[in-house]
Amino acid sequence: MREQLAGTVLGFDFGERRIGVALGETLLGIAHPLITIDTLVTDERFAAIANLLAEWKPVALIVGLPTHADGTAHNMTRLAIKFSNRLKARYGLPVFLVDERYTSEVAESMLGEAGLRGRKQKPALDQVAAQTILQSWFEGVGERA
Repeated sequence: MREQLAGTVLGFDFGERRIGVALGETLLGIAHPLITIDTLVTDERFAAIANLLAEWKPVALIVGLPTHADGTAHNMTRLAIKFSNRLKARYGLPVFLVDERYTSEVAESMLGEAGLRGRKQKPALDQVAAQTILQSWFEGVGERA
């Protein structure tokens, strides 16, 4: 399916408080951090997502699927699946789930290499995690339809 899609895609690192968003282009296969949606209010979250969809006109949405290190599900797994189902129902776009184990650690490492440590990482951490999720999708790692 990925090979049939051409255009912009958005990647999401779902969290109960923050949702990191990344942007990529299927032709290039390179993900970039975009924004962090920081609100607990569901309507505000989906309004922000709707604005991003209107601006970037993606052909697909990619959502990180959190699991325990051994791959078993936990509460955030269920919430991320619920979020991906809501995206699909609201916007009618293909939504793909990608194993996001260790993406936060990778994002922390990337930000550390860029000279951001501790509290300075917080504003960018979720969107860099989304970048890692989206880049994994481009590379065909851990994808679930």
